[in-house]
Amino acid sequence: MKRRHFLGLLGATGAVGLVPGVAWGFPRLDLEPAPGLERLELTSDEWRERLTDEQYWILREHGTEEPWSSPLDKEWRDGEYRCAGCDLLLFTSAMKYDSGTGWPSFFEHVEGHLLSRLDFSLIWPRTEYHCARCGGHQGHVFSDGPEPTGLRWCNNGLALTFVPA
Repeated sequence: MKRRHFLGLLGATGAVGLVPGVAWGFPRLDLEPAPGLERLELTSDEWRERLTDEQYWILREHGTEEPWSSPLDKEWRDGEYRCAGCDLLLFTSAMKYDSGTGWPSFFEHVEGHLLSRLDFSLIWPRTEYHCARCGGHQGHVFSDGPEPTGLRWCNNGLALTFVPA
């Protein structure tokens, strides 16, 4: 569907007619930080010293890298995926799968190491997730993943570091 047709349909049906059907498809998650996990609070200048410009844009300004631009999308060795902002373990290689979307994708996460919130930056809401320690934006979670969870944690590769086993 072309964008102008979609926008016309949205105008013709009104937000009440179309958006609720789309909005009910996002996963509603109530994630809690792990007990004893201490928050890392840094100033913007401290974050800029710690991160590349691209990492800062993604982790601190909620940016999204281009699909298929991250080597981590095709990383299949055993190991750990950690937050590029604070080194907190977020995923393991056993949780990763090829979603075909061009971003590293996982069907599970390390419990207590991610937090979520609704993101309304597009027309319909999505579930955005962040590192529980530093608050760095990682990506969005969708309800189209494989079993056993049915979730797709779609992550920016620049928001992660990979540590081989």
